[in-house]
Amino acid sequence: MLDVAVGLFLAFTVVVGTLDTRFYWELAGGLVVVAGSVATARRYPAVSLGIALAGALAVPFPYGSRMPAWVIFVLVAIGYQAGLRMPRARPGILTGVAVTMLGLPVALVFGPDGLGDWAEMVAVIVFAGLSPWLLGRYVRVRGELARTGWRRAEEMESRQQLVAEQARLRERARIASDMHDSLGHELSLIAVRAAALEVAGGLDDAQRDAAAQLRISAATATERLREIIGVLREDAAPVEPVQGDLGELIARARASGLLIESTVDAAEVPPMVARAAYRVVQEALTNVAKHAPGAAVTVRVTGTAARTDVSVVNAPPPAGPLPGSASGQVGLIGLRERVRLVGGTLRAGPDAGGFAVTATLPHGAAPVELEAASADDESGQSTSARALELARRDVRRSLIQAVAVPLVLFAMVLAVAGIAFLYQWNSSELPTPVYERLRIGQPRAEVTPQLPENQRIARPVRGEPPRPAVAGIACEYYGTGRSWLDNDYAAYRLCFADGKLVAKDRFAEGAT
Repeated sequence: MLDVAVGLFLAFTVVVGTLDTRFYWELAGGLVVVAGSVATARRYPAVSLGIALAGALAVPFPYGSRMPAWVIFVLVAIGYQAGLRMPRARPGILTGVAVTMLGLPVALVFGPDGLGDWAEMVAVIVFAGLSPWLLGRYVRVRGELARTGWRRAEEMESRQQLVAEQARLRERARIASDMHDSLGHELSLIAVRAAALEVAGGLDDAQRDAAAQLRISAATATERLREIIGVLREDAAPVEPVQGDLGELIARARASGLLIESTVDAAEVPPMVARAAYRVVQEALTNVAKHAPGAAVTVRVTGTAARTDVSVVNAPPPAGPLPGSASGQVGLIGLRERVRLVGGTLRAGPDAGGFAVTATLPHGAAPVELEAASADDESGQSTSARALELARRDVRRSLIQAVAVPLVLFAMVLAVAGIAFLYQWNSSELPTPVYERLRIGQPRAEVTPQLPENQRIARPVRGEPPRPAVAGIACEYYGTGRSWLDNDYAAYRLCFADGKLVAKDRFAEGAT
């Protein structure tokens, strides 16, 4: 509905600006520009911006000393919407440069003022097109920063919940460790006393057998307690076998529809490292199925005597990521903890349009310090914090661009136009003695060698005397030698007909 309302308003400005002047080609072209830019504004903002900028090529055309105002309205509205909706800035910049360069030959061929008309067109593009586009980019980047901040907050909330759960589990592990220290000692004493009772005198065979069973049960209970407490304590790795095989895991993932290229070469692996490698591959394949459907996956698991390397890399999904909220990263947080407990490192992040999960798992290493394991890069900055910093940098850059770029471009246009104006002004000066020596009826062939190479474009628009009523008359205008700083434009007019000078006049306007 907003696009329709904007389109109707822009069409109204085109009709109002052109109907009274009866420039019907301008009316038709303006309506085509409005329809094309509004129709493509939402799905193809870069195309919409290109159509709106192409409408600015109408500025150099002669409309009777009138600049088409609808061009400004179209550029302001479409430029802002394009900046708000374009994910990248490069297409908009390239389109603006292309239209600006295309406008130069158009102005030289069709514009009555040549470079002056081109400078006017560039000024319109800069202030009516570039400034709103940069403003839209700024609003978009600020919105992305806000969304990144909310994602960061959600992730921090999730991390706090995990930290609280981890604290509870760590406390339970400490309790279990205390139980191991106390109960293990008591069970060991029971086993020793049962062994002494087993060899004591005065017992029959049944009693000795009961004492032997008691000793065996106490020793077994001590061993089971040690294994269970070993699972809970961070400084003692679990020793139970891996829950599954990597080959079977990859085969099941292929059967579910994932396109997987795999290489598994890790024969002699400690049980805890094998468990961690299995979980890395499992979690990475689960994330591919959830967030990158249809993407090809490459799985590499290679091992040496000292370590095992795991790499799971997926290509960009053919149809793009699934819509919905971003992942909470809980699976990766748990995966980092598991890799940390075996002394390894985990890297997870974007890779050439896809996503890569890589892990280095040393054999027989102690758990890594928690602070070092939680850093995603060498600087210790997490992924979300780095993304937030990049978003803030983009906001600052876009704000600087919104202010500085139009000013710099305006200064450049002003400099180019000023140089061209001064050149044209100085190359169109007709010296006063030459003007005074010219005589009515003098042949054109005698007059031409004495004239400047260019005619004066910036000349008075009022005060010009009527042209002589002669058939086929053509008048030329030249400068009088006055400074361009004077508030009194003056010009010499020379009129020719039938190859002869038929009139010469000096006229001026301004303060004097």
